[in-house]
Amino acid sequence: MTSQNMLVPEAMPGIATPANSPAAVPYPPPRSGGGGASIRKKHYSSIELSGGRANGWVESMKASSPTHAKAAAALAAAPADELEIPEYSAWIIQHPSALSKFEQIMNATKGKQIVMFLDYDGTLSPIVDDPDSAFMSEAMRAAVKEVARCFPTAIVSGRCRSKVYDFVKLTELFYAGSHGMDIKVPKGTKYTKKKDVILQPASEFLPAMNEVHKKLLEKTKPIPGAKVENNKFCVSVHFRCVEEKHWGLLVEQVCLVLKEYPKLRITQGRKVLEIRPTIKWDKGKALEFLLESLGFADCKNVVPVYIGDDRTDEDAFKVLCERGQGIGILVSEFPKETKASYSLREPSEVMDFLLRLVEWKRVSGAK
Repeated sequence: MTSQNMLVPEAMPGIATPANSPAAVPYPPPRSGGGGASIRKKHYSSIELSGGRANGWVESMKASSPTHAKAAAALAAAPADELEIPEYSAWIIQHPSALSKFEQIMNATKGKQIVMFLDYDGTLSPIVDDPDSAFMSEAMRAAVKEVARCFPTAIVSGRCRSKVYDFVKLTELFYAGSHGMDIKVPKGTKYTKKKDVILQPASEFLPAMNEVHKKLLEKTKPIPGAKVENNKFCVSVHFRCVEEKHWGLLVEQVCLVLKEYPKLRITQGRKVLEIRPTIKWDKGKALEFLLESLGFADCKNVVPVYIGDDRTDEDAFKVLCERGQGIGILVSEFPKETKASYSLREPSEVMDFLLRLVEWKRVSGAK
């Protein structure tokens, strides 16, 4: 597969990297006291999460939190084409809106099979204080349903697969939960006619994950606002409602529990710390598995479109870059370091993009 099939904005010489992405939020955790550049993409086992490393996680949590309220207010108030915040203006040149570049994107997909991949939280639903209340709107559900009628469509989420299905409630989709560690492609579709396709590469870790969930529930109970969520092959510790002064204590409690589980690692998402098995599996691997399951693994005429808002979605964007084939769209109101080619600001723009995609399919009669 050659890079000529990779869909990138006209203004970009290539996919943005930490070296050429202006005003981007770096990927933590850095070492306490510096040295973050050489290790920013590394995940850490429980053995390493002590002392300065734990302090590094707290600094990471601060760095990735939307503390710049003035910028947030300005972005929320300004039309997409009138933003005057210098950092955002520079970043949007490298990661233009997928809505403003819609025709360019669609022209590059002519004669090719589009396959849709969608994150859930922050992409199809708004980010909310209570993760159990992250409901998608009926309008968004209708838009996703229409997209699934037009193209193979999968939800790839950090949530437990059954939980994200309860949110979405669409049988037309394929679901990958626990950051792709729990995938089901149901039988009876035109893509998998004979039997269900189920993949759970981290199944041996299930007892450990259940133990960690119970211990973290107990350890974090005294911390106001902390919420621990069992996502089957991933345990999520939400700190969105925890006061910043308690973040250090929260990290300490997570570290204490993980010392007993050297085969588990900690990663960070949007206002959440996540405990996951130390296996080489992520949303990028899930994307590849789903393409293979649907018969598109070696197809040069397929265009995977992946839309996500979280750093865990970067694993999928990276796969698209390595394949030299596909469209990565980051959902973000702020400049972030990303391998996505395009951007959308919020779920409402994601819905607009999906509806335009459905209309384009109807008018053009494309695949």
